[in-house]
Amino acid sequence: MKLMAGRILVMVLAGGASFFPLFAQAESQRAQIIRFLGVTVVPDVNIHDIREGAVGELVVGWEKRADHHGIVVSFLTGRGSFSPDTELAILSAIDRAAHAAKLRTDSWTVSFAVHEPAGTIYGDSLSGIVGLAVVALAKGDFIPLDRTMTGTITPGGDIGPVTFVALKIEAAYRKHLRRVIVPDALDVADADWFTPFLMQISPIHSAAIAYQALTDHPFLSEAAGPSVP
Repeated sequence: MKLMAGRILVMVLAGGASFFPLFAQAESQRAQIIRFLGVTVVPDVNIHDIREGAVGELVVGWEKRADHHGIVVSFLTGRGSFSPDTELAILSAIDRAAHAAKLRTDSWTVSFAVHEPAGTIYGDSLSGIVGLAVVALAKGDFIPLDRTMTGTITPGGDIGPVTFVALKIEAAYRKHLRRVIVPDALDVADADWFTPFLMQISPIHSAAIAYQALTDHPFLSEAAGPSVP
């Protein structure tokens, strides 16, 4: 299926797992696995369904083409896939992250494949780290597997609040992640969270500071970048 929206060409393709070995870690083609946080619903016959935090894995591929015909984004279906709303959230996050980083996207080809979990992924809380991961690949930076983030990217380049932060932090702790970036403002419907032992939780307001916390590199190439709390 192909959808044309402005200068963004979106492709949803089947059997995408074999695509990513084509991405060598070269100047114009790069890929990496990132971890994202979510919530699963566990049915219970006695009480209301139980929500649990979960850690997923996503393969992100980036290529810079010779033309400037517009960004091409491919969602490759395999073990897992994205809901249409999640795909739209990811597209917005890429655009907002690149704009905040002052990067042109009209020569980019970006691809995604869900490694874990199986099934369909809903929600927009993973969109922030996905957008920043694409920017990282374009700049030649990478996000270590023991770091992740939950949150959206707003039109102004801030990290937007999301729900179930406490459950997501617990899931990250179970998977031995060492640092989690969270929005510095709680959603009004969300509960407070605490920092597990030997884990760093960083409440961050802007995408620029979140990027530095995730990659240890400045967001803007022409500047030293803001300090990381």
